[in-house]
Amino acid sequence: MDKKKITLHSFLHSLGVVIYIALVSLLMTNSEKIFGEMADFWGPLAMLLLFTVSAAVTGLLVFGRPVYLFLQGMKKEAIQFTFYTLGFLIAESLVVFIILFAVR
Repeated sequence: MDKKKITLHSFLHSLGVVIYIALVSLLMTNSEKIFGEMADFWGPLAMLLLFTVSAAVTGLLVFGRPVYLFLQGMKKEAIQFTFYTLGFLIAESLVVFIILFAVR
């Protein structure tokens, strides 16, 4: 896997994380309108299930390809992919915070 491909794929994976988080945030913001108030057993259950699924999805997006590359013997590429993905996530987080503070 060449450097351009690693860079592009790690950017797309980090963008996938941001999009997934945005969708979950949208769901959480509008959950009372969608599902109504859930003050009993089902509210915490739904939140914990969402938390678990979110951990799995974002974990796969960040670490899935690097683990696959590592198991294929491409250790250098796996490390690069991991750090590029994390770097892009940090950059995208900074952009989100800059937008957040600029809007307020």
